[in-house]
Formats: sequence, C-alpha cells, structure tokens
Amino acid sequence: MNTLLALYNGIFGRLERQEWLLPTLARFVFAATLVGYFWKSGLTKLGDGIFGIFSPSTGAYAQIFPKAIEAVGYDASQLSFFHWLVVFGGTVAEFILPLLIIIGLLSRLSAIGMIGFVIVQTLTDLYGHHLIDDPKSVGAWFDRFPDSILMDQRTFWIFVLLVIVVKGGGPLSVDHILKKRFQE
Repeated sequence: MNTLLALYNGIFGRLERQEWLLPTLARFVFAATLVGYFWKSGLTKLGDGIFGIFSPSTGAYAQIFPKAIEAVGYDASQLSFFHWLVVFGGTVAEFILPLLIIIGLLSRLSAIGMIGFVIVQTLTDLYGHHLIDDPKSVGAWFDRFPDSILMDQRTFWIFVLLVIVVKGGGPLSVDHILKKRFQE
C-alpha cells in the first residue's frame, strides 16, 4: 500500500507543481470554445460600413434591450444616448476582452470583465428575452441534466474565467513577459 501511495503522490505531486498548467489551459479552453461565440455575437451587432461599430444594428439593440427596442417599434433612433452607449460598449467588449484573454494582456482584469459580461448577458436572457419562463433553458444545478443554457453552460464559462482571475495569464502571456521585463 505504501508503494502505491508513493507512486500516486509522486505522479500527482509533480503535476501539482506545474503552476503554468492551469492558467495556460484556461486561456486555451476559453479561446477554443468561447472566443468564436463572442466574436460572432459582436459581428451581429455591427451596423453597415467601415464605421459600423458606431452605428449598431437594430439587432444589437434587440439583443441587449429587447423590451426597449420593441417599445419604439424597432426604431433605434428613438432610444437614448444611454442605450447607444451600452450597446456600443458591449459590442466593443465582445471583441476586446476575448482578445486580451487570448494574448494574456491584463488577463485578470479582462477575465473579471468577461465574468461581468456573462452575468449581464444572463440577466438579459432571463428577463429581457423571457428565458426565466423556460425551465429547460434555465436549468438547475444537481438535476442530472447538463445541457441548460444558463445554469450549466454559463457556470462552466465563469469557472474557466475564474481560473484566470485567480491564477493570471500564465507564462505564455504578455502579462508574464511584462512582469519579467519590469522586475529586472
């Protein structure tokens, strides 16, 4: 039994000491599974032309402020500057924050920003798009069904981002390069 425990501790002890592994894998998993989702979503919010970022599509308002855009007959010009600012900021965040996480620049702050983004997105889905009325979409923890959009999927998203908040970007990041450069 002692031999088995020594073997177990030897193998997993080495793995435990690999400080680079978790933050690097968390950034990789985020890039492999979520970046495309957020960038595609960001693209749907762009208006026409090269400066489409500054004139978001009607769909952008429908995604972020579904009740407000419906109330004005889908005429975004009737919405306030506040609405434009939130839609513009959200669209920019969908492109910039994932990019910062991928390259590992301001990793912790970017991951916190993405967590906030996911929370706001979830609340909008629940109350703005009425998913609160759809138990299958909302789901529940510990229910043996791992496929709900909100409770299951978004929990995993936030967990991956929390690893980055706690561990940082890891050694294969711009953060690490800058830290080494300015510590010398």
